[in-house]
Amino acid sequence: MALAKILFICTENSARSIMAEAIARHKYSDRFEVYSAGSHPSTADSRALAVLASHRINTEGLFSKPLSAHQQTQFDYAIVLCSKTAAECANDISAKHLLAWDFNDPKQDGTTKAFETTLHELAERLSMFVLLYDKQHQVEPLTPLSLCKLLSDDTRLNTVLLIQSEQELCVCELTTALNETQPKISRHLAMLRKAGLLQDRRQGQWVFYRLADDLPVWMSESLKQFAQATSHSIQPLLANLNAMGDRPLREQLCCN
Repeated sequence: MALAKILFICTENSARSIMAEAIARHKYSDRFEVYSAGSHPSTADSRALAVLASHRINTEGLFSKPLSAHQQTQFDYAIVLCSKTAAECANDISAKHLLAWDFNDPKQDGTTKAFETTLHELAERLSMFVLLYDKQHQVEPLTPLSLCKLLSDDTRLNTVLLIQSEQELCVCELTTALNETQPKISRHLAMLRKAGLLQDRRQGQWVFYRLADDLPVWMSESLKQFAQATSHSIQPLLANLNAMGDRPLREQLCCN
C-alpha cells in the first residue's frame, strides 16, 4: 500500500513550506510521502534551516522548488501555507484535497524567535491534521484471515518478528537488519501500524516501534508460532542487527 502524498506550498518555498516538509518527514514518514514547492521559488532561507537543525530535524536535501517540478504527481493533499499563494496555485497542482493554512512569513520579522514560532505552530497544526487523518483512516480489527494476508509479505513478517524478538526497533535498525531502503521499511511499518499490529513512541529524533499493547491473545500466540516456525530465517537478520552494537552505538550510526 502506497503512502499518502502531501505537498506543502508557499510563495518562495524558502521558509514555511520548507519547514513543514522537514517536520512532516521527521515525524510522519510512516504515513506520508512529503514534498514542498513555491509559486515563485527562491532559495531556502538559512535561518529556517538553522532553526530546524537546532531541533535535530534533518535538513539534508531541502531546497526551493517550483510547482512545475510536481506537475506529473497526483497528491492526496496539497496544503497552501499563505493566502497570497492559494489563488495562484489552485489550478497548477493535482490533488484530491486542497487545504489552506495561513501562516505569517517569519522572514518579515527576520528574528530567530519568529522562525522558532513558525516551527512550533507548524508542528502543532500538523499534529492536529494527523490526528484527524488517523481517525478518518481507521480500519477494522484484524481477523485471522487478514493477519495472514498482512504477514504474507516477507518484509512485513520479518519486521514483526524482529520487533517481537527485540521488544522495539527504530527504522534505522530495521533497514540494517533487513538490508532494505528506509522508504520501503517506512511503507511496511505504516501498514502494520495502521492495521493495529504495531504502535510507536518518540524519543528525541527517533521513533521506536513495538507490538501493540492491546493485541488479542490469539494474535500474540499466532506470532509466537510464526517465530518458532521461521527461527532459522530470522537468525541472520538478528546477526545483522547485532553487528550494529548496542543501542547507544546504534543511535550514533543512525545519526550518520
